[in-house]
Amino acid sequence: MDFPDFPAANGFDGNNGAGFSDMQSSPNFQGAQAPPSASSDFVGTPVLATKNLTKRYGSKLAVDNVSLSVNKGDIYGLVGLNGSGKTTLIRLVTSLIKKTSGSFELFGRPGNSPEHLTRISSMIEKPALYNNLSAGDNLTAQCGIVGVMLSEVASTRQRLLELVGLADVGEKKAGNFSLGMKQRLGIAMALVGNPEFMLLDEPTNGLDPAGIAQIRELLLKVNREQGITILVCSHILVELSKMATRYGFIHHGKLIHEITSEALHKTCCGRTRMQVSDQEAARAAFAEKGIEIFTTQFYNTFEIAEQLPVSQIYAILAPKGVEILQMQSSGGDLEGYFGNLINKYDAARGAAWGGMC
Repeated sequence: MDFPDFPAANGFDGNNGAGFSDMQSSPNFQGAQAPPSASSDFVGTPVLATKNLTKRYGSKLAVDNVSLSVNKGDIYGLVGLNGSGKTTLIRLVTSLIKKTSGSFELFGRPGNSPEHLTRISSMIEKPALYNNLSAGDNLTAQCGIVGVMLSEVASTRQRLLELVGLADVGEKKAGNFSLGMKQRLGIAMALVGNPEFMLLDEPTNGLDPAGIAQIRELLLKVNREQGITILVCSHILVELSKMATRYGFIHHGKLIHEITSEALHKTCCGRTRMQVSDQEAARAAFAEKGIEIFTTQFYNTFEIAEQLPVSQIYAILAPKGVEILQMQSSGGDLEGYFGNLINKYDAARGAAWGGMC
């Protein structure tokens, strides 16, 4: 996306993210398997589209001219530090608070249309549960709120309890549930009425690794099997990388970058930098193997956006008479990528304000 309002500084380019010039030794990318991808059959109008959406509290801009789109079939990861505007954005698009300016659409219609109430659901900050009721009774109550037909309440209740792994908890009160059980029940409540679009605010916050994995698998299941589009907020990019198909990065209320899972995976799955005797011959040799090279500011030095065994690199270059003078491999770092985006934005922002003095 184009970098809004502030001029570029210190080499920042919102389209490049971490950039190939930032070669640093870093931990290996933990999600090296193929990244998630949205269903290939989604077409047409985005499920959610915001345009310059803004929310101001006094002098503070909580959401600042945010324009993003969530496509049908996406698991859209909205990534940002605590206080970056993620929760406020969800509250805006669920009409829980009024916008200051800008607009948004749901399913191609104005976002405040009453018809959307049955097509979207949300879980914001923490599940809204009746602590004195069992899991099943919580779902029964939610069926009444949403308007599920009486004849379908029992089957809906049982289906959702089984889906989230709470079919065996009996009459145990929700107030006595573990945090992970409460989160799963909250998602079950959000699924009552078969919504087409779910908005979830930090659904894995505070959970142990097992609980995080349960929530992740649950979201992947409803996305893939029921076709539910999901927007999920988190400050943990590594965890989102295991399920998201697209990402938006929000900082100080501004959307500073969007990227697909495939592009993020390509950037962070590992890179190899090398200096060779003949860069053009090396480019041609790698091109024959379908490998693109990325030039740097250093003489006869380039990078490839993947890690190959040294023996394979030599096998590609040696027959072309290309000598390898230096070579360095680096794994990707998802949190480093996130941090780099924030640091470059802050540097650009500071430079812009400095130039106005």
